[in-house]
Amino acid sequence: MTALTERLREYPRATPLIGFGVAAILLFAVAPAVLSDFRLNLLAKFLCFAIVAAGIGLAWGRGGMLTLGQGVFFGIGAYIMAMHMQLADAARLGEDVPEFMQISGISELPGFWQPFSSAPVTIIAILVLPALVAAVLGYGVFKRRVRGAYFAILSQALAAALAILLTGQQAIGGFTGLSDFRSFFGFRLSDPANRQMLFFIAAGTLLVVVAAIRQLNRSRYGELLVAVRDAEERVRFLGYDPANIKIVAYVVAAFLAGIAGALFTPIVGIISPADIGVIPSIAFLIGVAIGGRTTLLGPVLGAIGVAWAQTSLSESFPSGWTYMQGILFIVVVGFIPAGLAGLWPLLRGWLDSRRASTTPPPTPPAEDTVGTEEKVEAR
Repeated sequence: MTALTERLREYPRATPLIGFGVAAILLFAVAPAVLSDFRLNLLAKFLCFAIVAAGIGLAWGRGGMLTLGQGVFFGIGAYIMAMHMQLADAARLGEDVPEFMQISGISELPGFWQPFSSAPVTIIAILVLPALVAAVLGYGVFKRRVRGAYFAILSQALAAALAILLTGQQAIGGFTGLSDFRSFFGFRLSDPANRQMLFFIAAGTLLVVVAAIRQLNRSRYGELLVAVRDAEERVRFLGYDPANIKIVAYVVAAFLAGIAGALFTPIVGIISPADIGVIPSIAFLIGVAIGGRTTLLGPVLGAIGVAWAQTSLSESFPSGWTYMQGILFIVVVGFIPAGLAGLWPLLRGWLDSRRASTTPPPTPPAEDTVGTEEKVEAR
């Protein structure tokens, strides 16, 4: 193991390629072979959360922006996809409006639904609208130098406002949301092969997102983002506008959240205001904090781990999981600020110090006694 570690240090560029290769094998080969259809679909749901967490890791971990309202952008992407799927199902059945509208007494399709009957328009809207909303909000907030707790409270208020707004809109499902989807861009969701395809799409998207964020972190922009987090005024004195740097990170995080929401809808089969409000936004943040917000893989693994724990432990402790989650968050923030990913550098440093203390000092070279005797006789 030591020899392998030394060899990888000699070739630093090979390490991320090996990591991506191992992740691809686990996601595309091992997981479908080992997990049942139900567990595989559950893992696909967790991967959607991991995509959101990767964006939060960029905005919060690298940029210092405590984004408590990612549910807004997650919900925009999710509802756009849900509206398209509802319209596609209605068109296949020869109906003018989706089934839930008929039950609610709505006989005419609202105008804001009509563009999403087109698949290309839907895809473009998923990619553009969350980022556009984030750009507008970011411009209004960061240009006014709103930061810290004020930014966190404002972003959380936006998530709560959106959830309340959607709850009162019967044209988009009200508090029950949108569900009962039958197809996804022409593929029947009842077919296990198509549901496995959704898992592969989510897994591939996550790998692409992680690779893109890695390159962004290693770029000049990534260095500026860290500089803005640590010394914003100094960056301003150097001639850069910290607001523009923050806006880019905020937009990228919103863009990724919108994609994750669009994938979440067909995978889970339902989207409602309960999935995009304050509580889900905080849950995204908890996973990032526990995993390690300043690392590349910490937010991703933390989001998957917290989601898995919530699903498994909440079945055994339905009333106690929330308290366990809160205690874990407090412990990590209070005692392990770098998250669980920060334990490995500490452990590696401890092992190196132990190895250095147990290694005997080098033996000094033996003296040449023959040469010494000759020198003495010569004297």
